[in-house]
Amino acid sequence: AAAALLDRPVPAEFTIDRTRHFSAPKAVDERETQSVVIFRIGPEWFALPTSVIAEVAERRVIHSVPHRRAGMVLGVVNVRGELLVCVSLGRLLGLEPPSESIPGVHRTGHDRLLVLRRDGVRVVLPADEVSGVQRFHSRELKEVPTTVSKAATAHSKAVLSWSGHVVGLLDDQVLFRTLHRSVG
Repeated sequence: AAAALLDRPVPAEFTIDRTRHFSAPKAVDERETQSVVIFRIGPEWFALPTSVIAEVAERRVIHSVPHRRAGMVLGVVNVRGELLVCVSLGRLLGLEPPSESIPGVHRTGHDRLLVLRRDGVRVVLPADEVSGVQRFHSRELKEVPTTVSKAATAHSKAVLSWSGHVVGLLDDQVLFRTLHRSVG
């Protein structure tokens, strides 16, 4: 009886159903996605891993530090009662100083402070706009073009497309190393 059951012909519906199931494209394994915070400085869009973003704060007064008027250090900022060093990512990456009328860039009034944290070090970066947290798959990354400035290339791992913009994915290890040398 068992041999007769196993040797019987396969129903056509079963064959069609199994063929459809196994020929369907595989679902993408979303466990390989990465999470970043996308932000804008001047006309350029950047991303940093969410693991280094401690907080996105409203813009606050940046208090200048004597003898530090030039360079990357903008001053200090009070964030929740803690004085943190505020640095200019734009200056670090060799971006043009922001002007009030950059073509194609609409001022949104959403300028924020990104509080970064890595290995016990906390610093603040002003950003003209913070889009929020986005997820992407590693296959979406592209190499950094050679036309990008040397400083930006040294601090970028890759670029990705997001909402019609090219976003530079910054290397947080290199960024913090540079900040440590510049601030320390």
